[in-house]
Amino acid sequence: MMAPAMAFFAFFGLVPLVGTFVLSFCDWNGLGSPSFSGLDNWTSVLQQGSMYHALWLTILMCIATFVVQFPLSLLLGVFMAGRQRYRAVLAVLYFLPLLFSATAIGIAFKNLLDPNFGLSSALHLGILQQDWLGSPTLAFWVVIAVVSWCFIPFHSLLYQAGARQIPQSLYEAAQLDGAGRVRCFFSITLPQLKYTIVTSTTLMIVGTLTAFDLIYVMTNGGPGDATRILPVDMYLQGFKSNDMGVASVIAVILIVLGLSFSLALNRWSGSDRMESQMEGM
Repeated sequence: MMAPAMAFFAFFGLVPLVGTFVLSFCDWNGLGSPSFSGLDNWTSVLQQGSMYHALWLTILMCIATFVVQFPLSLLLGVFMAGRQRYRAVLAVLYFLPLLFSATAIGIAFKNLLDPNFGLSSALHLGILQQDWLGSPTLAFWVVIAVVSWCFIPFHSLLYQAGARQIPQSLYEAAQLDGAGRVRCFFSITLPQLKYTIVTSTTLMIVGTLTAFDLIYVMTNGGPGDATRILPVDMYLQGFKSNDMGVASVIAVILIVLGLSFSLALNRWSGSDRMESQMEGM
């Protein structure tokens, strides 16, 4: 029964992974035949200051997007878990960003933030009359805001599903003991959503490590290298500079980062032990 799924995973997961690792030791421009170059690609990448800059931007973006996405998606998910009809209507509005492609969102925000004919020109507000995507400092934080806006609905959906699985008897018992909504949230909701938080956080980190299309459409990694995180750098090295070997090295670094963060998070949270959250009930 597992054979088709394992074959599918091996063909589309393991084979490209092994191929990328092998290609990181080769010199290839994407057209001819790859030639073995040993550790030249790795030495070249590890000696480039631009790679460490891209690595720092990637880690900073992981942290910043988590700080933005986690509290907002958690609060929205718990709010939408309520059975009131108006919450269901609001949930539809909150989930709208999930219906749009990243390319369409990138083009829309790029035009909205344009200093010449975007929102600043339409609304005539001084605070909006800035070069949002042309300033190295502003562009990075604008990208973080747009990426968070795109993926908060998805994580809110996870928290909504998790919150609806919490037995109402826990809240009823807490209310009988005099606990208010805030106390119930921190003493019941958060502990019961422990594994949902771990899953959501893992997906946030992996999603940021693979973020490309939205950033590329909005800034192309610029201005300068202000938003050139590792996935964008990998694309530019492979398809703009025609150096697939260097791009494969960056891909392997991304894989190692993603696996390290995910395994460390699961080990730290204890979710690998798979104990029940309903123990003692």
